[in-house]
Amino acid sequence: MKKIPFNKPYITGQEIRYISEAIASSSLAGDGVFTKKCQAFFEHHYGFNKCLLTTSCTDALEMAAILFDIQPGDEVIVPSFTFVSTANAFVLRGAKIVFADSEEYSPNIDASKIESLITPKTKAIVVVHYGGIACEMDEIMDIAQRHKLYVVEDAAQAIDSFYKGKPLGSIGHLAAFSFHETKNIVSGEGGLLVINDEQFFERAEIIREKGTNRGMFSRGEVNKYEWTDVGSSFLPSDMIAAFLWAQIEQIEQIQSQRQKVWLQYHQQLQPLADNQKIGLLPVAFTKQHNANLFCIITQSAEERTQLIAFLKHRHIASAFHYLSLHKSPFYARYHDSRILKNADKFTERLLRLPFYSELTTEDVFQVTESINAFYSSNAHQ
Repeated sequence: MKKIPFNKPYITGQEIRYISEAIASSSLAGDGVFTKKCQAFFEHHYGFNKCLLTTSCTDALEMAAILFDIQPGDEVIVPSFTFVSTANAFVLRGAKIVFADSEEYSPNIDASKIESLITPKTKAIVVVHYGGIACEMDEIMDIAQRHKLYVVEDAAQAIDSFYKGKPLGSIGHLAAFSFHETKNIVSGEGGLLVINDEQFFERAEIIREKGTNRGMFSRGEVNKYEWTDVGSSFLPSDMIAAFLWAQIEQIEQIQSQRQKVWLQYHQQLQPLADNQKIGLLPVAFTKQHNANLFCIITQSAEERTQLIAFLKHRHIASAFHYLSLHKSPFYARYHDSRILKNADKFTERLLRLPFYSELTTEDVFQVTESINAFYSSNAHQ
């Protein structure tokens, strides 16, 4: 039986060539030719107002917290079912995190619960488009507008996803993307800050360049290169951008193959969902997702543990995902007494299946046949 890994980064074959070009041009630091090409692509292809490559999605989120001028005592609403960076970026600025629950059938933040969490100290809402499936952005932006709050889209998993025809990342005031090796297009590590609100354009450049106006100086807009604000080293080398450019060139082919794999999984596992053996994430026609991952929802934590072991025995790697942040060793002491039952449900029962561009039809069948075998036997009893 073939061994199927959980993830396998897609390599186009042009990465080394472009990295060599960056080296030959002596443009090794940030904001070189490839950095500018990548940023221009995202701005023109998706209509993002301004894009800045970062060394990670985490860095993009940390920049967002600085741009929102988060201060100690400010409150930021964040979904509990997410990666630690979503919350930690704001904790680093002194914010109190107010955790929100997920929707009943989706790990995304439950928009209907947000307004009840707003206080006079609330400054921002962070939404996470889980698996590239959009949150209810119309409702969320309406809430933010009425309460004069900022919104940042944690779109780490959501490049090339859409909500009612709008690219995810183009709706909030700011957005953060990831190019980690598990994402659709990759650069090993890497990220992108999207700035949709013009008031943040100039300051974002300064924060990204250690708090200096180096960008303005290099363009001849000022005659001195000075320390003008807080900031850090959020700028990636041009070699990272060169790797990413090779991926961007083939984004349509990559996306086409990933959609094919996602559809095969969905079609082959739908009967189990119809028989209520497993749950599948709902995908509305208004939410054009990017096939970032494929997951199932088991009936219990114990069943998930048994299924992971069953698949491993068949040489298939699978993985659970986030652990509810409101119960984390670091932040549980700061959380109020609210029970976030849906976040806990996905923590205990969500299982991600192998997913990458090079999965073949036979690979997908091996995975789904094994899952069907598990549920048709007594293996999970």
